[in-house]
Amino acid sequence: MSDPKPSFHPSPSRPKLRLPAGACDAHVHVFGPHGRFPFEPERPFTPADAPKEKLFALHAAMGIERCVIVQSTCHGFDNSVVADAIAAKNGEYCGVALLPVTVTDVELRRLDALGFCGVRFNFMQHLGKGARIEDAIALTNRLAGLGWHLQVHCESSLIAQLSPWLKRSAVSVVIDHMGRVDSSLGVDQPAFRALLELMRDERFLVKVSGAERNSRQDAPWEDSIPFARALIEEFPKRTFWGTDWPHPNLPAVPDDGVLVDLLSEIAPSEQQRQALLVDNPKRFYGFPRKLVQKP
Repeated sequence: MSDPKPSFHPSPSRPKLRLPAGACDAHVHVFGPHGRFPFEPERPFTPADAPKEKLFALHAAMGIERCVIVQSTCHGFDNSVVADAIAAKNGEYCGVALLPVTVTDVELRRLDALGFCGVRFNFMQHLGKGARIEDAIALTNRLAGLGWHLQVHCESSLIAQLSPWLKRSAVSVVIDHMGRVDSSLGVDQPAFRALLELMRDERFLVKVSGAERNSRQDAPWEDSIPFARALIEEFPKRTFWGTDWPHPNLPAVPDDGVLVDLLSEIAPSEQQRQALLVDNPKRFYGFPRKLVQKP
């Protein structure tokens, strides 16, 4: 079997939009190199290597200075690949871990010292069976002592069902990719209304990433713009943006330069972009972060 093809663009265009100083990409992954950071044997997908050096080069080209790296299911519960990338950036990058609900407090403290600040749970069919929502919520009682948050990636059809549980969280909750709503169904769809209702609770935040995932159109994914705009306008202090590099499990490889330029449509004013890219992530993730130890 041939090796998987990279899911990231080999030479993304240089964006026309100049990002503000301190801009943060609040959602990326790193894969491998698998010779050093092996993939999980029971992984739901096998990507091509997308190591930290490729990510750092992309950010340098796009004018991005800060970042949140999210552990991927292809690496399972061994968060070493993210810890390694965080360590190279001296507090300007932080991590969100994948962990079992039985994780020990010792392991949580170890990851905290390495620059992690949250745990992600997936409720997505293509990523396999994960933890029960009630067990994930129970874990938040232990996350609270560290000042961590809960990050949730779920099918849009599950937002209303999960909402009563999520409101029991002892910590802030970040919703991934605009709730994975189908952009072709419009902003009045029940799933998006459920997301807006959830967001009216001030403990909730949302990433206006995933335009290329939620869209049913080709680039520049214009059907996703109204969703991101609505979230940014109604919740200006509780929105983040991310590229979702290196874009696994997509039929077409997106151009990150186009994703950056889409910011001029979803956050048209400089004030909106300053909040979305700089102020909100700085306040929530605590940039620049102090790393207590290295992996």
